Amino acid sequence: MQTPTLPPRILQLLLCPLLALALPGCAPGDSSRLGVIKQRGELVMLTRNSPTTFYEGPEGPTGFDYELAQAFAESLDVSLRVKTVPRFADILPMIVNHEADFAAAGIAVTETRTERVRFAPHYQLIRQQVVHHMRTRAPANVAGLVGKEIEVVEGMRYVERLAQLQEKHPKLKWNAFSNLETEALLQRVQDSLTEFTVADSNIVAISRQFNPELRVAFDLSEPEKLAWAFPQSEDDSLYHEAGRFIESMRASGKLNQLIEKHYGAATRFDPINIAVYLQKIQNDLPRLKPLFEETARRHLLDWRLLAAMSYQESYWDPLATSVTGVRGIMMLTENTARQVGVVDRLDPRQSIQGGGAYIRKLMDLVPERIQEPDRTWMALAMYNVGLAHLEDARIITQSQGADPDKWNDVKDRLPLLTNPAWYSKTKYGYARGYEPVQFVNRVRTYYDVLKKDDVDNRSRNTTEVLRLRAPAL
Repeated sequence: MQTPTLPPRILQLLLCPLLALALPGCAPGDSSRLGVIKQRGELVMLTRNSPTTFYEGPEGPTGFDYELAQAFAESLDVSLRVKTVPRFADILPMIVNHEADFAAAGIAVTETRTERVRFAPHYQLIRQQVVHHMRTRAPANVAGLVGKEIEVVEGMRYVERLAQLQEKHPKLKWNAFSNLETEALLQRVQDSLTEFTVADSNIVAISRQFNPELRVAFDLSEPEKLAWAFPQSEDDSLYHEAGRFIESMRASGKLNQLIEKHYGAATRFDPINIAVYLQKIQNDLPRLKPLFEETARRHLLDWRLLAAMSYQESYWDPLATSVTGVRGIMMLTENTARQVGVVDRLDPRQSIQGGGAYIRKLMDLVPERIQEPDRTWMALAMYNVGLAHLEDARIITQSQGADPDKWNDVKDRLPLLTNPAWYSKTKYGYARGYEPVQFVNRVRTYYDVLKKDDVDNRSRNTTEVLRLRAPAL
């Protein structure tokens, strides 16, 4: 006769009293909110789909709020489950009703909201900004918005702020939409379907990478704090644990690193340059993409990174030549071309293969302890300034008490290589340290745009397949 087995969860409950000392999650009477989450092994986050919060990227789920919440879940040794809502206005009511453990959705802290939910320590500062199309004359202040067409999202702080300003400017009017989100209204401004909208500065920064004709007229508010929202409860165990986590992320510098990862490129881009780039993605990239993909497979690289490097180097011109003698679509020097076996630098396939082989060689030179994405940014800096000067900058970084294995810290010291007070103390001397920083910044910007374009294309293709498969009515 086969011995019956108990389900794992029942077995855990039976054994918990015996294992209380060995397994903290089984502590008797640990019915606190934090204890329950640890016992069930899952943290539930409420958010919305947007470029700043949570979305499905080429490599899987991503977004600033998602990655910060994922790190919190890992600190608790539990998994993260994401619940999304279609409208921002739905988030706080659901948190009030305890339909998730917390909300991470770019929520600004306001007096009204603090009466309904509890906010953890803030993780980012943003501002409300008035956004317009580059062809629309920018107003200098609120008075310039009187008589203009303004669209905002219903239930957002922007409406509250406009209502406050209306007391001083009674003729100020706006339209509030309950069926659109901020990103959609920014797109309407880009498409010249409306004159103005109001959006958070972090959303504007991300959106302008892909909507290059958007411009910021002025800030509508003082800096505001973004924070996680928790249900009001007498049990504050999870709330306090989240507070400790945010403060530890801030103290360790990991919070700034995450902000740089998601918003760094957005703060560096040139709107005019990006507008040209987006056009070239449509016109020039399709014929070159197979070459980038072929080389990427050979050297275990991301083809979009190679394409971004190539655009920074030559604007995808196979015949590009500089006054210093570098040539081709990857702008290889004669010496580098010889190292990687390139005979004809003006042949696109050879040039791309050579560039891919060279960047792979540089990535392999980066110390193994340096993790991604810092590993890639260090290799890109070497591609521009060389290993020796990068090492000098890393030594300076360490001497100043910063982390030589973090690109954010090293990039702040590379420009010191132009200063005699610093480069005279280094092994390899002077270098134009601003150039590798600018090079990495631009490649990252082009790379981020390509990743976003790839996501959009997959989404469009999926929609088209679903439309074709849909039965005729």
